[in-house]
Amino acid sequence: MERGKMAEAESLETAAEHERILREIESTDTACIGPTLRSVYDGEEHGRFMEKLETRIRNHDREIEKMCNFHYQGFVDSITELLKVRGEAQKLKNQVTDTNRKLQHEGKELVIAMEELKQCRLQQRNISATVDKLMLCLPVLEMYSKLRDQMKTKRHYPALKTLEHLEHTYLPQVSHYRFCKVMVDNIPKLREEIKDVSMSDLKDFLESIRKHSDKIGETAMKQAQQQRNLDNIILQQPRIGSKRKPKKDAYTIFDTEIGSTSPKSEQDSGILDVEDEEDDEEAPGAQDLVDFSPVYRCLHIYSVLGARETFENYYRKQRRKQARLVLQPPSNMHETLDGYRKYFNQIVGFFVVEDHILHTTQGLVNRAYIDELWEMALSKTIAALRTHSSYCSDPNLVLDLKNLIVLFADTLQVYGFPVNQLFDMLLEIRDQYSETLLKKWSGIFRNILDSDNYSPIPVTSEEIYKKVVGQFPFQDTELEKQPFPKKFPFSEFVPKVYNQIKEFIYACLKFSEDLHLSSTEVDDMIRKSTNLLLTRTLSSSLQNVIKRKNIGLTELVQIIINTTHLEKSCKYLEEFITNITNVLPETVHTTKLYGTTTFKDARHAAEEEIYTNLNQKIDQFLQLADYDWMTGDLGNKASDYLVDLIAFLRSTFAVFTHLPGKVAQTACMSACKHLATSLMQLLLETEVRQLTLGALQQFNLDVRECEQFARSGPVPGFQEDTLQLAFIDLRQENIVITS
Repeated sequence: MERGKMAEAESLETAAEHERILREIESTDTACIGPTLRSVYDGEEHGRFMEKLETRIRNHDREIEKMCNFHYQGFVDSITELLKVRGEAQKLKNQVTDTNRKLQHEGKELVIAMEELKQCRLQQRNISATVDKLMLCLPVLEMYSKLRDQMKTKRHYPALKTLEHLEHTYLPQVSHYRFCKVMVDNIPKLREEIKDVSMSDLKDFLESIRKHSDKIGETAMKQAQQQRNLDNIILQQPRIGSKRKPKKDAYTIFDTEIGSTSPKSEQDSGILDVEDEEDDEEAPGAQDLVDFSPVYRCLHIYSVLGARETFENYYRKQRRKQARLVLQPPSNMHETLDGYRKYFNQIVGFFVVEDHILHTTQGLVNRAYIDELWEMALSKTIAALRTHSSYCSDPNLVLDLKNLIVLFADTLQVYGFPVNQLFDMLLEIRDQYSETLLKKWSGIFRNILDSDNYSPIPVTSEEIYKKVVGQFPFQDTELEKQPFPKKFPFSEFVPKVYNQIKEFIYACLKFSEDLHLSSTEVDDMIRKSTNLLLTRTLSSSLQNVIKRKNIGLTELVQIIINTTHLEKSCKYLEEFITNITNVLPETVHTTKLYGTTTFKDARHAAEEEIYTNLNQKIDQFLQLADYDWMTGDLGNKASDYLVDLIAFLRSTFAVFTHLPGKVAQTACMSACKHLATSLMQLLLETEVRQLTLGALQQFNLDVRECEQFARSGPVPGFQEDTLQLAFIDLRQENIVITS
C-alpha cells in the first residue's frame, strides 16, 4: 500500500517535471534547447516524456487545422488576387528588363566616365594628401638646406640657431618619415662639426692676433702719444670755448650681432685692413683693428651647446701660452731701440686685446685672470729690461728707452693696468743713465782738455768778446776797458767745460721728464748727478791732465787760472739748476753742488805739480853744474848753468802774474829753497874733500846771483828780504868754509 503511494507520488512528480520541460521547449529558442533535452535523457522516464511530447504535438496540429479552416476563404481569395498580380508582375518584369537593357546600353559610356571620374577623384585625393604631407616636409627640407648653406658660408652661429629650430620645431611634425630619422641622427654630428669649425676659426683668430700684436700695440702707443701731445698743447695753450669731439669709446662693440653677420665677416678672423681707410674725423682705435667676431661666435656657440666652461678654459690656456711667448724678449733686444719698441708693442697689443675681451664678453675672461696675467707680464718685463738695459752704454739709447718705457706705461695705464712698478724701475735705469752720461762726459772732458792749447783766449773784436762772455759768465771791468786785441785770462776749455756741464744738466733733466716726479725730486736728482760729474768725472779728467808726464809749467799755471774761474762759476750753475727746476737753493734738503771743492782740489794738485815740476827743472839745471873744486882760477861771473836757471825762473814767474798771489809766492819760495838746498848739497858732498880759493870764489859768485834774483822780486807780494832768507843758510855755510 505504501509502495503504491510512493509510486503514485513519484509518478506525479515526474509528470510535473515533464510538463515543465515541455513548456520550456515551447517558450525557449531552439538554439538553447540542448540543456533542456539533456535533462530528459539524464532521467529514466524519457519514454513517458516522448509520449507526452507526441500528445502535445497532436494537440498543436489540431489547433493549427482549426485555424486554417477558419481562414481558408480569405486564403483562397488572396491566392486568386496573387495570381492576377503575377501576370501584371510578369509584364512589369519584362518592361523593367527592357528598360534595364536600354539603360545599360545607354549608360555604358556614363559608367566608363564615372569610373574615370572615380579614378580622378582618387588621384585628386591622393594628390591633396601628398601636398599636405609635402607642406609639412618642405619647411623641414628648406631649413635643412638653409643649415647646409650657412655651414658652407661659415655662418656657424646662425647655423646653430637653424639647427635648434629644425630639431625642436620642424622635425617633430614629420618624425615618422625615414629622411627625418636620418636628419635626427645627423644632428649630433652637425653640432660637433659646428663646434670643430668654430674652434678652428678661433685658432685662426688667436694665431692672427699673435702675429699682429705688435701692430695693435704700435697703434695703441701712437694714440697714447698723440693724446699726451694734445694734452701738453692744451696745457700750454688753453683755448677757451674750444670743443673737442669726445673720444670714441674704447670698448665699442662692433660686429656683435652674430646672427646678422655677412659671409665676409664670418670668414674674417684677425686683423682688419684699415690702412687704406680714410677717416678724416677720427682714426680707428687699436681694438678696432681686430675683428673679434670669431671669439664672439665661438663663445655663443659653445654657450648654446653647454660647453662654455670648456671654451673659457681653452681660450685662457692658449692666451697664457701666447703671453709667455710675447714676454720672452729677443736676445739682441738691447742693440737697437726698435728691438725694445717691438717688444713693448707686442705686450701692449696682447693686453689691449684682453682688455677689450674683458669688457665685451660676459665672463670669458675676468679681472682676476687679467690681473694675474699682468702681474706675470710686469715681473717678466721688468726683469728683461733690467737685464738688457744693463748692456746699454749709449746714454741717448737709454734716454730713448726711458721715453719708450714711459709711453708703454702710459698706454697701459689708459687701459686700467697699474704701472707703478715700471716707474720704480725707471728710477733704477736713471742711475744707469747717470753712469752712461758720466762715461760719455768723461770722454768729452778728455777731448776738451787734450785739445786745449792752455793759452788765454785772444779776442780781436767785440763780437768774439760777446760770444765768449755769452758762453761763460765772466765779468771784468778792467778787461772790458782794454782796447782790442786783448785776452781773457782763461783758456778755451773753461767755456767749453762750463757749457758741457750745462749740457749734462739738460741731459739729466730730459730723463726726469714724464716720470711723475715732484720738482724737489727732479732738483735733487740733477744736483746729485751733477755732483758726481764734478767730483768724479771732471775731477778725474783734470787730475789725469795734471799728472801727465809731459805737462809743462805753462799748462799747469793755466789750469790753476782756469779752475779758479770755474770755481767762481759754480754759483751760476746753482742758479741755472734753480731756474730749470723752480726749486730754491734755500729749500730744506736741497743738495748743494760740490764744484767748489772739485776745482779747489784740482787747483791744489796743479800747485803741487808746479812745485814739483819747478824743483825737477832746477834739478835738471843743477845736473849741468860742473864745479872744479881744485881750480886755481879766480872767476868774475856766475856759472853759465846758474845764469840759465835764473833766466828760466824769471820767465816762469813772469807767467805767474795771473795766479793767485799766494800760489805764485809759494812757488817762488819753494823754488828758491830747493835751489839753496841743492847748492848746499853740492858743496857738502862727501866727494868734495878739498876746496881751492878759486872754487870758493866761483861758488860765491853763484850764491850772489841767487841772492840778486831773490832781491829782484820775481813775484810781487814778498816783504823786503823774505825771499832772500831762502839762501841765508847757504850764505852762512859759504862764509864758514871760506874762513
